[in-house]
Amino acid sequence: MNVTIRVPRGADRVTVLGAADRNLKMIREALGVNIAARDDVVHLSGEDDSVRAARAVLERLGDAAERHLALSRREVLGVIADVSARGGGAGAGVACEPDLLGGEPIDLAPAPWDGRLNVTSAGRPIAPKSPRQLAYLESIRDNDLVFCCGPAGTGKTYLAVASAVHLLRAGLVKKVVLARPAVEAGEKLGFLPGDMAAKINPYLRPLFDALHDMMDFATAKRLVMTDVVEVAPLAFLRGRTLNHAAIILDEAQNTTKGQMQMFLTRMGQRSKMIVTGDTTQIDLPDPRESGLIDAIRRLRRTRGIGFVTLDRGDIVRHDLVQRIVEAYGETDGQRRTRRATEEVGASGPAPAPDPD
Repeated sequence: MNVTIRVPRGADRVTVLGAADRNLKMIREALGVNIAARDDVVHLSGEDDSVRAARAVLERLGDAAERHLALSRREVLGVIADVSARGGGAGAGVACEPDLLGGEPIDLAPAPWDGRLNVTSAGRPIAPKSPRQLAYLESIRDNDLVFCCGPAGTGKTYLAVASAVHLLRAGLVKKVVLARPAVEAGEKLGFLPGDMAAKINPYLRPLFDALHDMMDFATAKRLVMTDVVEVAPLAFLRGRTLNHAAIILDEAQNTTKGQMQMFLTRMGQRSKMIVTGDTTQIDLPDPRESGLIDAIRRLRRTRGIGFVTLDRGDIVRHDLVQRIVEAYGETDGQRRTRRATEEVGASGPAPAPDPD
């Protein structure tokens, strides 16, 4: 089988082929195909299955180039292994054009998410550690909007970021947006020094910490610099429409009702939203104005929205965190949220949303 594939020019060509055509050499050695590049085309020849697999790998590298992602050697080897495991053809990861020399097109549309995360931390796969965390990931997979409430240390933010990174790597979204309301936690910090980025960075630090735990610093910095990953205060999202994106709102208990409405209406086509919060840690002057509690009450019977409640049994931080949460007990805010989410589970989705 002989196939010719067009590749981009300039910096994107290096992303696809690798420095000194390193990626082509890895494809040749791993898949046993004859491969040669000249100008803006790559020629493949060999056994049918091997050529299809090689083409699938190059198409995925081309998709990464379009998103300005420079893959490391290990990541390219991971793409080759993934394509090989899928049989080299259908479901390998991205859409491609018909063979330039004739023949049937190969369907390489993004494979659906089966609920497992293709994300690692310290070399180990990230996976749910409790039945409720598993239900959380399944809800993210099955719904375009998910609300997750729970106390500190239950993994609600960490698993949300891991899901977003997985969706990005799988080609199911083109952008990750991580947002938080810039609300002081009971302290009056006054005017912080520095430019705008320096002022808001302390509020966004937990999201950066989760992101850096799942990829090396250089990769995370490159994704942020190229705007593939955006970490921003909630107010910066006003007026935008976010298409093909995984969007996370963290610390949502500190949004007002108006801010929550603004955030939820940013969702564009083929996007997923994950809203996380802990109603025991509301830092608003009037906790009754929490947009998280209000949204759960208003949307509890709306189809297509998932609701998950994690509790102290899902805490995965230091053992003392669980004991601390137990010592402080359940507040009125947490009881309201628990009753709202339990009502969702009891009644199931309704044919139409609440009139309010």
